[in-house]
Amino acid sequence: MRGVVMHSPGDVRVEEREDPTIIDQTDAIIRLTATCICGSDLWPYRGVEPVDHTAMGHEYVGVVEQIGDDVKTLKVGDFVVGSFVISDNTCEICRSGYPSKCVHAQFVSMGIGTQSERARIPYADGTLVATPGQPDADLIPSLLAASDVLGTGWFAAVAAEVGPGKTVAVVGDGAVGLMGVLAAKQLGAERIIAMSRHADRQALAREFGATDIVEERGSEGAARIKELTGGLGAHSVIEAVGTEESMLQAIHATRGGGHIGFVGVAHEGVTLPLDQLFFAEVHLHGGPAPVRRFLPELIEKIWKREINPGKVFDLTLPLDDAAEGYKAMDERRAIKVLLTL
Repeated sequence: MRGVVMHSPGDVRVEEREDPTIIDQTDAIIRLTATCICGSDLWPYRGVEPVDHTAMGHEYVGVVEQIGDDVKTLKVGDFVVGSFVISDNTCEICRSGYPSKCVHAQFVSMGIGTQSERARIPYADGTLVATPGQPDADLIPSLLAASDVLGTGWFAAVAAEVGPGKTVAVVGDGAVGLMGVLAAKQLGAERIIAMSRHADRQALAREFGATDIVEERGSEGAARIKELTGGLGAHSVIEAVGTEESMLQAIHATRGGGHIGFVGVAHEGVTLPLDQLFFAEVHLHGGPAPVRRFLPELIEKIWKREINPGKVFDLTLPLDDAAEGYKAMDERRAIKVLLTL
């Protein structure tokens, strides 16, 4: 089968990979209908994370082609959406709402790679969710978004205690930040402030529900949030970048007693001054999103056409042009790239 392999930073190729097979009886083999490039894929592309002939991709939708004998909730022919973290969905941690910390947790990006024609998904019953039927073609981008960025933005909003009457600030205007805006709107936020300097992303943020745009960053951005909230700061802040500057911006933009949902992927060397965190007196909750927890609800909303997160894909390319997709996202010519098969 064809699949995307990153040989080294900046060196993305589509080449022949071995077809997946059932290894454990809890596995499923799916034929990918669509996949995409994630902002987190840019970290190895830019040399921030190590990469060496790595099979890429962790967001995926497709059709079940084969199942192991122990798979009970899926059948061949089901159209499925999968989380970017493998989970059994039955262990104590999964049942508490955190399948991304399942006792069997495995990142799909580590050894599976779904920027490909087919993929083996372990613990298929726990990781995959079948749609009510075969989706119309126009729903596929939105269902694909649910596999990671929508679920991640949704978790950030839930972690930030977004709700009716709340003012929400969103730090980061990438795909996850924009999904955080959408989630905040769906969860009933009264005011949603998107922090963005890019006109195209500002327009999409407004379409998803943003009421205000703040272009300032860092301490100036936090000061602007305070100014817009009568000096108090936002009730809820979504942090979707993962740098020290973005996290401090989120902390300083949050009112005392407020909540921050952080889902930006931090890397080695990113630190926070504990004294500033201590005196801010805010709640922090975040990490790799437990997307599987939200998939049934998100699929239902998409199926009923209550939300259209697929608009976050502003460039569609065939799988064979994946290298151009990586380049477009790296150069910020695209928010998020969908790859067709």
